[in-house]
Amino acid sequence: MKRITVLLAEDHMIVREGFRKMLELEDDFEIVGEAQDGRAAVALVKKFHPEVVLMDIAMPLLNGLEATRQILKVVPTTKVLMLSAHSDEAYVKNATDSGAMGFLLKQTSAYEVCRAIREISKGETFFSPSISKRLDHQNKKSPDRAGLPIRKNIELTSREMEVLQLIAEGKANKETASELGISIKTIEKHREHLMDKLDIHDTAGLTRYAISTGVIENSVQLTIV
Repeated sequence: MKRITVLLAEDHMIVREGFRKMLELEDDFEIVGEAQDGRAAVALVKKFHPEVVLMDIAMPLLNGLEATRQILKVVPTTKVLMLSAHSDEAYVKNATDSGAMGFLLKQTSAYEVCRAIREISKGETFFSPSISKRLDHQNKKSPDRAGLPIRKNIELTSREMEVLQLIAEGKANKETASELGISIKTIEKHREHLMDKLDIHDTAGLTRYAISTGVIENSVQLTIV
């Protein structure tokens, strides 16, 4: 039997271990690596070329959205299944915009997680039942919206996404510059560009935007059913 190779990207060890033990009970899955932050996930995908990445949307150093974009640039055959404790429409839309093939709530049953991995490994999309039901309802009301809300499309570069995440996590310019290996002056320029693009002119506003779009989460529920 050909096994589906899976990479687990989740910063909470207890959650990651739960997923690993759950998947190890299935004969058709092979865990090829585990990452506790977004940058490690990108590096491990480059190394192992897994068929599926189970990706937490809120990851330290590099969030799941940007990690997914970078993964698909280097290994476009890898499929990403996004995980979140939240089902906000903005989260789902940003996940699919980043290239994720599916979106699961962390409260999803083990059966649904395994089913989702199998489906997206075949190139199919998969959403948690509650999200799928909501999207079907929205499709019937407005088919041209593809089940997701139409909103102004604001394109941020990969570097701007990294800077936004670190700002939202409370890092000062000096810390952000050190983390990314660039100058404080460059960080200040990125901050200015972010504020101009988003029409947000204070750190608190940038933080609220990052939370509302899934760049960071203000709380994470550690529940696997």
